[in-house]
Amino acid sequence: MSGAPPAWYTVRVFTGLVEDLGTVARADRRSDALVLTVRPQAIAPADLALGESVSHDGVCLTVTGTAGDTYAVLAGAETLARTTLGRVRVGTRLNLERALAAGARLGGHLVAGHVDGTGELVARRELGANLVLTFAAAPALLRYVVETGSIAVDGVSLTVNRVDDAGFDVAIIPHTAQHTTLGARRPGDPVNLEVDVIGKYVEKLLGGYRPPGS
Repeated sequence: MSGAPPAWYTVRVFTGLVEDLGTVARADRRSDALVLTVRPQAIAPADLALGESVSHDGVCLTVTGTAGDTYAVLAGAETLARTTLGRVRVGTRLNLERALAAGARLGGHLVAGHVDGTGELVARRELGANLVLTFAAAPALLRYVVETGSIAVDGVSLTVNRVDDAGFDVAIIPHTAQHTTLGARRPGDPVNLEVDVIGKYVEKLLGGYRPPGS
């Protein structure tokens, strides 16, 4: 392919820079799946193509239909088991981001939209202009969380300020608090976590060089 890619061409990754806030207008159970009807604020549903990928609180879902000022996506059983989407109700707000267009700037970090697991907000502290949030997470996830590294929390690309065996801290600037759902999070709230995919690939590749039984 030569020249600029067509306007519809996207790669199936995200940047963790939230583009819009959407509100769940309907949440319909269908067997072991959940069909969500979402009303965005800035994204025009008419501009969404069927089959397009959109991140919802960090979960990559496929647009299955549009109608007026809303669009529909379906979350399957595996998605509901691994993420917080099974808890959403009518009125729930979601962080939205369309897939990264080829050739666009990568402002956050590479986010696949494949949530690794959930964590829980355990503390929030106002420190000057910043809001510091402390999240608890399972050891299986924390092994990939490094200080000054990147992590996606509910689809928001953030820098890790501190990490220990129980959890990690991130600092939220006022813009992020106002334009994502993180500013409204309270202790006890669950969140979707996606660790930096590079660390997982490095571990997998190095596994072939380990002595047996190590």
